[in-house]
Amino acid sequence: MISRRRLLAGTAALAAAPAVSWAEEIDPTSVSRQAQVRRNASSFQAQNWRDHFSDLGKATIVCDTISRALHFWSGDGATYKVYPTSVPLTDDLKRTGYTEIVRKKVGPDWTPTPSMMKRDPSLHYMPPGPDNPLGTHAMYLSWPAYLIHGTHDTRKIGRRSSSGCIGTYNELIAELFELTPIGTQVRVI
Repeated sequence: MISRRRLLAGTAALAAAPAVSWAEEIDPTSVSRQAQVRRNASSFQAQNWRDHFSDLGKATIVCDTISRALHFWSGDGATYKVYPTSVPLTDDLKRTGYTEIVRKKVGPDWTPTPSMMKRDPSLHYMPPGPDNPLGTHAMYLSWPAYLIHGTHDTRKIGRRSSSGCIGTYNELIAELFELTPIGTQVRVI
């Protein structure tokens, strides 16, 4: 049994420690590593690919909309990474289930969907660039109009803020983009 003093000392040490990068490889059983994550620490839930898929396939992604984290496993199981995400603004915009990466694009352009334009008529087509809502990289799912992409608006990460997509920081989507082959199996929960 841990004494209260020892527990408080350990907690203080963790608070003073530098935060780990979300994209660092994290041992899902390591409580001390999870405690260092600076966002969503209270709702973070470790995921195991075996709870969702029978094998890793080319690679595997689980997008957890509750803890707002994307979990990636390489096809050989050697790489496991966790990325912070933005998730759909409402449950009506959220789609859950199984899909896969069918296309990837560096410098995506963006066209708002009809439902987005109905909610906000000021939205319009945006070419690739620093103001594009899809950021620097996009991975298209087999579901039409649903993507995993970057964002220039870092305030969205860790929040319910998208119209259905899963977003992360531009520098992290670039890394995930390189790791993720077309055909990667995806589950959104």
